Amino acid sequence: MAELLLALDQGTTSSRAILFDLAGVPVASAQHEHPQSFPADGWVEHDPEAIWTTQIEAVRGALAAAGATARDVAAVGITNQRETAVVWDRRSGKAIAPAIVWQDRRTAEVCRGLHSRDAERIVQETTGLLLDPYFSAAKVAWLLDHVEGARRNAEAGRLAFGTVDSFLLWRLTGGEVHATDVSNASRTSLMDADTCQWDDTLLDLFRVPRGVLPEIMPTARPFGCIAPGMPAAGARIAALVGDQQSAAFGQACHSPGMAKNTYGTGSFLLLNTGIERARSRARLLSTVAWRIGEAPPVYALEGSVFVTGAAIQWLRDGLGIIQSAAESGPMAASVSDTAGVTFVPAFVGLGAPHWDPDARGAIVGLTRGATRAHIVRAALEAACFQTRDVLEAMATDVGRSVEAIRADGGMAANDIVMQMQADLAGVPVHRPVVTETTALGAAWLAGIGAGLYGDASDVAALWRPERVFEPGLSEDERDAAYARWTRAVGQVRGG
Repeated sequence: MAELLLALDQGTTSSRAILFDLAGVPVASAQHEHPQSFPADGWVEHDPEAIWTTQIEAVRGALAAAGATARDVAAVGITNQRETAVVWDRRSGKAIAPAIVWQDRRTAEVCRGLHSRDAERIVQETTGLLLDPYFSAAKVAWLLDHVEGARRNAEAGRLAFGTVDSFLLWRLTGGEVHATDVSNASRTSLMDADTCQWDDTLLDLFRVPRGVLPEIMPTARPFGCIAPGMPAAGARIAALVGDQQSAAFGQACHSPGMAKNTYGTGSFLLLNTGIERARSRARLLSTVAWRIGEAPPVYALEGSVFVTGAAIQWLRDGLGIIQSAAESGPMAASVSDTAGVTFVPAFVGLGAPHWDPDARGAIVGLTRGATRAHIVRAALEAACFQTRDVLEAMATDVGRSVEAIRADGGMAANDIVMQMQADLAGVPVHRPVVTETTALGAAWLAGIGAGLYGDASDVAALWRPERVFEPGLSEDERDAAYARWTRAVGQVRGG
């Protein structure tokens, strides 16, 4: 009997594949980086072929590391960077242009123009999202307008659009299945969040032809099998899920009021709000978390922070003041505070709850006594302050504070950052035994979709904390630090 779950975790900077046993324990993994390109100010692109080849190589590597074959794989789950837009030719399967990445801001002017047509009210009421370049709809329209012949071919039914999950599913099934799930579709600005169907008003607003769109499916269900000739050929694909919703599921945040924060390239805080869609007054996103089979969808409030781990990458690659990301923790710990330095990493604007695409990064409060250690510590603090911004907004929306955060992602392995987060947010931070929760969520959902588990409660019992970080700062110290952060954010916004 096949007893392994294969998670394909296609992210912003790398493609990974992780095999889990049915107890949720990682068995083997492989990871391959893929390049990003920045062809103009605010533009971020990926090569879809690089996404595909690195993902396939990761699957091959994970199977080899485990000494496993397709017969050992009970189900496959795909989780992915969500708002990144790919348009490809239905006959050849080749993308017509580079993928426009979720961080990309090239459509900011288009979104500003739509504001004058009362579009943000329509978008927010229908989708739970804001009118912002972050989401996929304006990206699709841009590709159709700027690639020669693309709009004509789209209207003739020759092109397909998808977020990365759809693109991988299409390729893995040999072009047989063009589908997405509710969690990814909810991030396009084209889906009605109540009905979980594409909305004609939004399609007209963003000028996206219905014929390019994938079919919207539940998150956990059979989607098809991997085509012959590929690693894991014949294995059942039984879940598609956006990366942040997947992490929430992998953190067993299955009940209303539970929250997780993923510290990756950016940070993404999700609060489970149950089967009722919350309407945010604090400029957070109301998104579909997942849908299991024909059960009602589960919703979440989300605060999306665009740059956290990417700031550490910039300190390494852009400034050269650290040699590796792992060096950031010890260097930050070498000083007791930031000496008044505040780092606002608004490289591609500010996300939740500010949603300011024109803000740009700044390091403020520099004196002659500031060192690289103070700057590195300020970069780590920035991840925690941005999380507190979102926590404050969530408390406004739901009428009570979040009681704890379940943390995952690369920076969650850093004890110093986790203690900073508890101190600066004033809530306990729980780090799980298995920190690969994005992949784990996809694996668990695939197991449910394939009938290997009964429901979410079966996998929630498998979640375990590895360490809990308790707040150590006084309220006065915490609020004084946050006031310094708030002033710096005002400066980069011109406030």
